[in-house]
Amino acid sequence: MKITILGSGNIGGTLGRKWAAAGHAVTFATRDPSSPRLAALTAASKNIRAGSYEAALPAAAVVLVAVPSKALAEVAAAHAAQLDGKILIDATNDFAAPLINGLETLRRAAPRARLFRAFNSLGWEVFADPMVGGVQADMLYSGPDGEDRKAVAGLIEAVGVRPIWVGDNDLVRIVDDQGWLWVSLVMRRGWPRRLAFKALTD
Repeated sequence: MKITILGSGNIGGTLGRKWAAAGHAVTFATRDPSSPRLAALTAASKNIRAGSYEAALPAAAVVLVAVPSKALAEVAAAHAAQLDGKILIDATNDFAAPLINGLETLRRAAPRARLFRAFNSLGWEVFADPMVGGVQADMLYSGPDGEDRKAVAGLIEAVGVRPIWVGDNDLVRIVDDQGWLWVSLVMRRGWPRRLAFKALTD
């Protein structure tokens, strides 16, 4: 699968390396393809490339949106036409806003996109190594049901995390609350960043 990642920070970089290792073609969209951070990422795998937004977005089947939240509106507006109609995975968090997700910003820019909320509720350290205390981490995600959801679930599984679908994006608050819980325990209560969650059934 061809995946374009907007954002080469800890989340984007970690997921990009995992997907490349799973055989996906990953391209980081950037204003500066020659940056040292991107040079390190492209050197890590033959399946990773970097290019301009204009070059990276058209061929993508899936776009992971992992830019800083303060840059989301500008990026979405500038590349709206290239984002529209694609599977977009919102991994952004704005903990200073009433709603921490960027789904509405993406919907306004790309009304025909298929929007999913995922990869926002755990630290990048868990994505890098999803076996925590010998147990596989679980991650909640939301978005419309169908073939696109199966593709997103496959990308979550490729990272090594177990996907748990909570429903369509009318239930995105459940996903965001997992993010709030992680941040509250780690940032306010001093839990280690390799904190993960597990849903258990009998």
